[in-house]
Amino acid sequence: MSDITELEGRINAALERIGRGVEALIAAPDDDQATADPDPEALERLKEALEAEKSANAQLEERVRAIREKQEGHIRKLEARLERRTARAEEAEGQIARLRRVNAELRDNNAALRAANAKGLGDAHLVNKSMQAELEALRTLRDTDRGELDALIGELAPLAGESSNA
Repeated sequence: MSDITELEGRINAALERIGRGVEALIAAPDDDQATADPDPEALERLKEALEAEKSANAQLEERVRAIREKQEGHIRKLEARLERRTARAEEAEGQIARLRRVNAELRDNNAALRAANAKGLGDAHLVNKSMQAELEALRTLRDTDRGELDALIGELAPLAGESSNA
């Protein structure tokens, strides 16, 4: 982008120099031509140089516009990609928090079961509660794995499309 800015500055400076040259020729003619019109050949050369610079400036402005559009498109794609990844990260964080909560509950239930078994008191309610917590942990783990797989598929799908187009 700095190259484009530098080129624009150079073109503008050249146009200003040409403009000052034309103004100087018109405003201060040679002593021999103090009363006559400026040299038509010199004026024509300056006009041609001015037109060439204008053409170059227009071409550079078109290139700058094309580059900006390309960069803006690239930025939009990156922003959309960032939004998708942020959403996936937030979803993963929620699943991890849920998994931690379920695992903590499972540990507590298992500790209560061990204590009941150590006392010789088998408690069907504790066994049932422990099994439910373990099932919930397995479901949460499955959901987390599914989320990771969906994220991988989401990343690989565009790549597969690119390779099939090549």
